[in-house]
Amino acid sequence: MRRIDAIAISLGVFAFGGLIYIVLQFVGVDGQKAGILTQLLLVVGLLGWVGTYLFRVANKNMTYNQQLKDYEEAVLEKRLESMTPEELAQLQAEIEQEKGVGSRE
Repeated sequence: MRRIDAIAISLGVFAFGGLIYIVLQFVGVDGQKAGILTQLLLVVGLLGWVGTYLFRVANKNMTYNQQLKDYEEAVLEKRLESMTPEELAQLQAEIEQEKGVGSRE
């Protein structure tokens, strides 16, 4: 996320809070109660956002993790493409040998 995006989101949340406050007062809610309800709504929204962030962190569903996974796969594909048929056969034999050893344990 770019800095300007973070600033725009912050201003949007600030404007949303002000709009909710004005709407609550227009509906007839007392100014103090409207302020409390607006703050409550913003705090609940913030806690919900933090909850989704922690959920993504726990499941390793973050942008960095996805980029790292994509990079590792690209590197492995490039290595496989650059290998000669003899090297591929040797690698396949090593994998088969490891599978055989792993199944005996």
